[in-house]
Amino acid sequence: MNKFASLLAAPLCVVAMSLPAAAEKLSLGELSRYLNGLNTASADFTQINDDGTISTGKLFLKRPGRMRFEYNPPEKTLVLASAGAVAIFDPKTNQGPESYPLNRTPLSIILARNVDLARANMVVGHGYDGTATTVTAQDPEHPEYGNIQLVFTGAPVQLRQWVINDDAGNSTTVVLGAMQSGQGLSDTLFNIQLATQRPIR
Repeated sequence: MNKFASLLAAPLCVVAMSLPAAAEKLSLGELSRYLNGLNTASADFTQINDDGTISTGKLFLKRPGRMRFEYNPPEKTLVLASAGAVAIFDPKTNQGPESYPLNRTPLSIILARNVDLARANMVVGHGYDGTATTVTAQDPEHPEYGNIQLVFTGAPVQLRQWVINDDAGNSTTVVLGAMQSGQGLSDTLFNIQLATQRPIR
């Protein structure tokens, strides 16, 4: 599995971050409401890959079901989640995009139309370290697909980081910069078919 595929199916090591203090552990209900209200968002990100290498880029999110990762040079890779699929475009290959069903990746948990972290057997970890609340969630019906570890701060609630863990022991961490929400993002940003017709250079 390449490092971009591991972004979709991999556990995440926690990266030390300077985060504002939160008053107390955020409840699953609060976090579900926050994610459900996050209709559109964008942020710079830093990705720590399973092999220890670091990538950077820009993330765009449009719920439900859509996400775009634009990687900075020298990567120039593009990852799109849309229409129930995830496609990885790598300009270093002459082949079409690698494709995976979105519902077989832990990212589907936060891209669902209705996020309900209180659903039975979805959350397998819920902790607070005095600064941030960490929730580890999985598909209750398919825990073999891996899990996603979400890190939030409060006042107001913000998603700061996630770690994706897969059953092969791979790990990918995504640390988010300041998140901007509420923008009007065009559906074409997430269109896999359109990206296939316009090769990345």
